[in-house]
Amino acid sequence: MISGPDRSAGNEEVRTPRQERRAQTRAALLDAAERLWAERGIRGASLDEIAALAGLTKGAVYSNFAGKSDLVLALLERYTQAEPGLGACPAMRDSERSPDERSADIGRHYAERMSDEETRMRALLLVELWLFGMRDFSAGWRIADWYHARREEIAAGLSTGSSEMSPEDRASLAMAIEFGLALQHLLDPDRVPAELYGPGVGLLLGSSSE
Repeated sequence: MISGPDRSAGNEEVRTPRQERRAQTRAALLDAAERLWAERGIRGASLDEIAALAGLTKGAVYSNFAGKSDLVLALLERYTQAEPGLGACPAMRDSERSPDERSADIGRHYAERMSDEETRMRALLLVELWLFGMRDFSAGWRIADWYHARREEIAAGLSTGSSEMSPEDRASLAMAIEFGLALQHLLDPDRVPAELYGPGVGLLLGSSSE
C-alpha cells in the first residue's frame, strides 16, 4: 500500500502509546479503504466493509473520521505526503544534460512507475476519487484543491523561459499528460507506451528544469 514519506530519526515525532495506537488505526482504515475503493468503487464499498477488512469496528471509523467524505480527503492527504510527483525523477533537474536525454530518462522513470502492480490500483482509486468529487459537491471543491496544490508544486519548479504559456498553465497540461497517459497505458500498454511521457512533458516544460 501507499506509505508515508521517510523521516530521519531526528525529525520523527515522539508519540504517546495512545497516539501511536490511533495512528495505526487510521493507517489500517486508510489501507482498507484504498483497497476496497479501488476494487469496487467508493459507492460500492461501505464503511462497515472497510472496518471489517481493517479488523476493526465501524465505531473505529467514526472515532477517526467524520464520515466517508472525510476518509476520502484523508486518502488524498496521504497521497500528497507519499507521492513525489513530477519532480521525483532526477533527470528533471539535471541541467548539464540535453533536453532529449532528460526527456528519455523521464520517460523511463515514468515507465518504471507504471510497471508497479500497485500503480493500477492507484489509477483506479484516483478515478474513483474524481468521480466522487464530481458527484458530491461538499467534497468536490476540496478534491479540486488537492489537484490545485499539485499543480502549484509543479509550477513552482518551472521557469518562464521562452514559452508564451505561464508555468501554471504548463503545470495543468503536465498533469493532464501524467494522469491521462497512465489511464491509456494501463488499458493498452502495447499501443500506448509509457515512455511517451518523457517527450510529452519535455515539449511542455522545455528548459524548466534548468
